[in-house]
Amino acid sequence: MEKRVEDHNSNIVKRVVITGPESTGKTVLCEKLAKHYNTLYIPEYAREYVSGLDRKYTYEDVVYIAQKQVELEAGYAAKAKNVLFYDTYLVITKVWLEVVFNSCPEWITDILKQNRMDLYLVCAPDIPWIPDGVRENGGHMREVLFKRYISEIEHYSAAYRVISGEQRYLTAKGIIDQLLNKNTGKENG
Repeated sequence: MEKRVEDHNSNIVKRVVITGPESTGKTVLCEKLAKHYNTLYIPEYAREYVSGLDRKYTYEDVVYIAQKQVELEAGYAAKAKNVLFYDTYLVITKVWLEVVFNSCPEWITDILKQNRMDLYLVCAPDIPWIPDGVRENGGHMREVLFKRYISEIEHYSAAYRVISGEQRYLTAKGIIDQLLNKNTGKENG
């Protein structure tokens, strides 16, 4: 039986992961969607952690980031209303560990198997990559990682939709509306 996050009113909270390669609008999309649906999103801990390092990150750093991301979920889930957005999730961390270090702890795979998300919105790398002090995968790697994330999501038989183009927010909002209406039995119209 699938586990679901429940809010303080015992209503089922839908869990939606916004994922994709670097610089594809994930954080902006999470912020806008959370605001529109009057709920929360779990921020990407990796960006905060890596930007605070005065050295190159290690395997242990990435595993710590994954642990912290999982810890953050409980606090945000308890306060979410109807839907909880994730600004990335363990799918990205798993691929990151495999691509950079050729290894991933089994506990991450176990969580991905057990902790089913309601939907993944995968942002396509079709908008310009903007470098910053943390991003490291511009160019052709964006497409490689995009395909790898989709493959990983499909491996876990999770529901997903690709979000592309400049109208990402409107597309995502339409998909989320359908997800929430399906949950309440309302028809879109």
